Amino acid sequence: MTGLLVAFNPASHAEDRNIKNIVLVHGAFTDGSSWSAVTARLQAKGYHVTAVQNPLTSLHEDVVATERVIERQKGSVLLVGHSWGGAVITQAGNAAAVKGLVYLSALVPDRGESVAQALARFGAPMQGMTADKQGLIWLDNAAMFQRLMANDLAAPQARLLAAVQQPITAAAFEEKVTAAAWRDKPSWYLITENDHALNAAVQARFARQINAHVSRVPSAHMSMMSHPAAVAELIDRAARRLH
Repeated sequence: MTGLLVAFNPASHAEDRNIKNIVLVHGAFTDGSSWSAVTARLQAKGYHVTAVQNPLTSLHEDVVATERVIERQKGSVLLVGHSWGGAVITQAGNAAAVKGLVYLSALVPDRGESVAQALARFGAPMQGMTADKQGLIWLDNAAMFQRLMANDLAAPQARLLAAVQQPITAAAFEEKVTAAAWRDKPSWYLITENDHALNAAVQARFARQINAHVSRVPSAHMSMMSHPAAVAELIDRAARRLH
């Protein structure tokens, strides 16, 4: 019976590896709370998790916000980016503390390239995104939010997401990455196969470009909300692999 008294200690799951810090970077039209279900699962495994709150005012300012969070971590970091957050971690991931990158249905420009240029290179130019007179792109229509971002979430949940959506400046998509961290660090890519915001075939091309370890999930764009267990498992697997 003595052996059965050794209870599961969540911290012990993460203590046997170098990567204990997970930094999560959200995409456009969302905020850090979109990671809540994934965060809870990773914390239960003993990781120290921080979700960045991007201002979505420019690529540069989102990178700065992410770098501030990275600087607060004690030890090595696994950096995770969703959608637009992929461009952010591609630049911010050059920080020495970052040991690996996880991309979720993410935009991944190369060095000297913007998101708009990367999509055009793959024959998938940005369309249907009209900025207001302040230069902001909004996704505050609940039906459109569900159709593009969350077609596998219930309508009430999609309405809640649309109610708190955060607009992004159109100019951000034209800003260029100066150094692509994926060229020097291992990466993982989760392809969301039922994605209406970023076609799965385009995601696959990004994944091949960066020579990522590829996983797939039958999810819409907001996989961290509709498939949090699968997302947390991928992040955990990446952290273990880096050990």
